[in-house]
Amino acid sequence: MSGGPAAPPPRFGRLGDGPRPPPGAEVFTDLLAEAGARVERIVSRGAASPPGFWYEQDRTEFVLLLEGAAALGFADGTERRLGPGDWAVLPAGCRHRVAWTDPARDTVWLALHLPRRAGAGGSA
Repeated sequence: MSGGPAAPPPRFGRLGDGPRPPPGAEVFTDLLAEAGARVERIVSRGAASPPGFWYEQDRTEFVLLLEGAAALGFADGTERRLGPGDWAVLPAGCRHRVAWTDPARDTVWLALHLPRRAGAGGSA
């Protein structure tokens, strides 16, 4: 046992708990943000990025689809379908969008946003 300040207590939760989106929407919940990284729970139901909208983040993002189904679209016109257990690494600067998510049930994602690259500006 050290003589330094006491560590904060552990936190616990369930990914299935939390707000649910109305049809056609998504809900984002930060689970942890520390040292420039962020862990986020995303729940989608029949959601898609608006036409012409692209995510182009200044940090790498790891996404894991836990429940439901979705497709990610990319600037080159390709789409990638995802089901439970599928994951993707979206490098910083990768233009992508949510092409669709299952309209009949919740699609639950776990996203890890890594710290910004050295010299990168802007927001995530």
